[in-house]
Amino acid sequence: MRHRNSNNEEVEGPRTPLAAAPPVDLNLLRTFLAVYRTGSFTAAARLLSLSQPTVTTQIRTLERQLDRELFQRLARGVAPAPYADELAARVVEPLDALATVTGPGGSPDVQAEPVHLAGPAELLTVRVMPALAPLVDRGVRLRITPGLTEPLLEELRAGRHDLVLSTYRPRGRALTSVPMADEEFVLVTGPDWAERIGGPARIAADGPAALHGVPLVAYAEDLPIVRRYWRHVFGRRLVRHPAVTMPDLNAVKAAVAGGTGFSVLPRYLCTAELASGALVLLHDPDDPPINTGFLVQRPGSSGNPHVALVRDHLLEIARDW
Repeated sequence: MRHRNSNNEEVEGPRTPLAAAPPVDLNLLRTFLAVYRTGSFTAAARLLSLSQPTVTTQIRTLERQLDRELFQRLARGVAPAPYADELAARVVEPLDALATVTGPGGSPDVQAEPVHLAGPAELLTVRVMPALAPLVDRGVRLRITPGLTEPLLEELRAGRHDLVLSTYRPRGRALTSVPMADEEFVLVTGPDWAERIGGPARIAADGPAALHGVPLVAYAEDLPIVRRYWRHVFGRRLVRHPAVTMPDLNAVKAAVAGGTGFSVLPRYLCTAELASGALVLLHDPDDPPINTGFLVQRPGSSGNPHVALVRDHLLEIARDW
């Protein structure tokens, strides 16, 4: 807002903060959030079942009401102005919560599309699905796909998923990724084998040679997890073949706990078994191997507000993993 100072000069006055501004039409805020998420007036119009001129008019109306520029027009789409980030942070949670009841367009008869989430089966089972229960209770629908990271990322690029939990950061600009949580890998066996080889004390004294003759149970024939542990912790190349392979870490855990041999597993997957004694931690290095998981999305790939709701919720709860 402009006013005149004591020298009768017109100057820019302080902006009216959002909290003190007149009430804003909820539809304008919905349109703003759709443009903010999709990065395009045209995409937002499709999402909201409005014409593109209507979306443009609503954004201009909101900018006049707030006396702030919200978007910078680009050759393709729009980019949020600095104040748009602040406004989005303030309205996203209440608008998304309202959308779970009324649907993304504001009509009680319109229901948001399901959120397609994919990732490693074990992570989905142990951590993700229990964490998403409150969102399901609020009306979010989920379609879950377990699988290996590489094919899941290819399917994400093709539009088959909204979000993918990835075991590595994908390269290129086609996907955006945010670090989600670290997982620690641990060397474990069942109590019978632990007693036979002399337990953690024997590993501390003799290193991996203490495991000679103990069957190795692995996720895959090329031993990706075990090889990494050997290289990081013992500083040497793993030279042995697995006795049993199963492309399911829960099955590997069950086999080891049942007395089949030893393996390397993510700590989160076997916390309960280590606490109960069903599995024995054979080694506790000062610098265990850590793998960072990422939450991956295609930029502007979805106008479904529930996608952002699931993404933000996962990133929030993952802080405690």
